[in-house]
Amino acid sequence: MAIRSEQDLSEFLAAYTRDMVEPDQDPAEILARYFVPDFEYCNDGLVINRERMLAHTRGLRKRVSPSDVQSLDVHEAVLSGDRFAVRYTLNVAMGKGGDFSAEVYMFGHLAADGRIRRVDQTTRDLAKKD
Repeated sequence: MAIRSEQDLSEFLAAYTRDMVEPDQDPAEILARYFVPDFEYCNDGLVINRERMLAHTRGLRKRVSPSDVQSLDVHEAVLSGDRFAVRYTLNVAMGKGGDFSAEVYMFGHLAADGRIRRVDQTTRDLAKKD
C-alpha cells in the first residue's frame, strides 16, 4: 500500500492496526505491504526494527483480537512530500490485562514507493490519572 495522501495515511492506520492482530494474516507479509525491509519504528524512545516488530506481534496476538480494537480515530493527518504527521486515538478492550487507550503522535518518512521508512512516535496513556 502506497501512502500518497492524508486519506491513505488514515486508511493505513486502520488497516495496519486491524491486520496486525488478525491471526489468519502473516505478520511478515503485513510489514512488507506497509514498510520497507529496513524500516525503523521508534516508539516512546525504543527503536523497533523488522525482527522486533514480528516478535512484538506474536505476543500481541496472544492478548488482542481484531474485535478488541474498539476505535481508531484520526484527529489530524498531514502529508508533505515524503514526510507525514498524524495524531490519533486508539482504544482497545484487552480481555486479558485490561483496556488500552492512548493518544498517539506519529511522525514519519516515506520511501519513494510510498511505504514507511521511519516512524518516530510518542503515546500518551489516556487511562493514567494526572
